[in-house]
Amino acid sequence: MSTFESRKLSALADTLRASGAAGRRNDPLAAFFWVTVATAGFAGLGGLAKYVIMQGMDPLQVIFFRNFFCLILMLPLLYWRGPALATSRQFHLYGVRAGLAWLSMMAWFCALSLMPYSEVTAMSFLAPLFATLFAVVWLGEVVRIRRWTALAVGFIGAMIILRPGHSAFGLGQMFALASALSSGIIGPLLKQMTGKDDADKIVFISTMLLAPLSLIPALFVWQWPVASLLPLLVGMGFMAIIGHVALMRGYACADASLVSTFEFSRLPFVVAISYLAFGETTDVWTWVGAVIIFGAATYITRREAVLAHAAGKTRCRDVTDPLCLTPVQLRF
Repeated sequence: MSTFESRKLSALADTLRASGAAGRRNDPLAAFFWVTVATAGFAGLGGLAKYVIMQGMDPLQVIFFRNFFCLILMLPLLYWRGPALATSRQFHLYGVRAGLAWLSMMAWFCALSLMPYSEVTAMSFLAPLFATLFAVVWLGEVVRIRRWTALAVGFIGAMIILRPGHSAFGLGQMFALASALSSGIIGPLLKQMTGKDDADKIVFISTMLLAPLSLIPALFVWQWPVASLLPLLVGMGFMAIIGHVALMRGYACADASLVSTFEFSRLPFVVAISYLAFGETTDVWTWVGAVIIFGAATYITRREAVLAHAAGKTRCRDVTDPLCLTPVQLRF
């Protein structure tokens, strides 16, 4: 490996390492990496949840165990960072985020109990469209034609793969739509929260609030899970941590509307899990749609990176942030 390539890899590693810190950044390539990791984690979470629900566990209990084991697995981080991890100056936003997240999870898990995993995923791709709209209204982000086009093309690719319109619109579809809407609101909210809190803190405090909140409705349908399901429930918590920690780093690196564009990369992971775990077969249109989605995401990523470099909008160092390793950018 040449010295130049080694320096590029070292710079990329430094960028990824610093991306979880609080503050505003503009790094589309790092955002694309983290969101891809997040979508893989969320796809695994959905597959485990679908299987557990198929074994007879109520979705309300699934939500609780997902949050409970996520919190348990994050306790070593609390020990390492201390009580500061559980404190914030924007707890009012965490309350709103926890309420919306619970509604989104409840609707999503209920939809999983009523619909095939692939169809739930298809309708969830409405969330980036809602997120872009809320990012414009709430955060004042400027969304230009290329980003709207990438969203539209990615959505078309999702519909080519999953073609959800072959079944009637029923209760499961209503739950899936409600989940997509609430998820769309959460995206810009998370972006706003990254301005003051780092990614790990946002995930920990959110989970700390969600675990007791999700226990209350779960008690009304409570049945102790069989021992064979416990590893899967722990796995759900692990996948949730991977997904949310990576997603928060993605939001810290780029605009909420751009991050929403990258979330279409979840689809190939879902297709693979659906085939391997649930026997859902794929056809040529699956791969046509996947190529369209990745083509749209790759184009917008490169385009945003070029624009950011040309306009001198690379990440500015926050001198109070010891994790940010980029040089100070002076503006005159």
